[in-house]
Amino acid sequence: MCSMLICFLVPAFITSSAFNKERTRQVVSPQWSTDTEDTGYCMEFKTESLTHHCALENRPLTRWMQYLREGYTVCVDCQPPAMNSVSLRCSGDGLDSDGNQTLHWQAVGNPRCQGTWKKVRRVDQCSCPAVHSFIFI
Repeated sequence: MCSMLICFLVPAFITSSAFNKERTRQVVSPQWSTDTEDTGYCMEFKTESLTHHCALENRPLTRWMQYLREGYTVCVDCQPPAMNSVSLRCSGDGLDSDGNQTLHWQAVGNPRCQGTWKKVRRVDQCSCPAVHSFIFI
């Protein structure tokens, strides 16, 4: 199960799934085996709360934050290099939590854009609309 520190104090760091395209172009970390067959997983969360700072973002690379809304289901991909090569997990994925635990997230690019969500489920592939699709960092 989650320890108090992992589930409640350490947020999941997220960014737009559009940045996942850049990940595939970069060289794989030497700590990550290129022959690893685990290509990751997707976590679905229901957003519970978020700060007003998310809606105020209008810089070109951070506009995705404007689409975060309370009560929406969002998808967050866990893939290398965010995935730990030993545990095959992403920090803040909430995988060990039950659906009643409130978990924290923070947007990369604006530390004041943050909020809470609850885990819905783990799936193999994300199927949320692009504006509600993110990646763990």
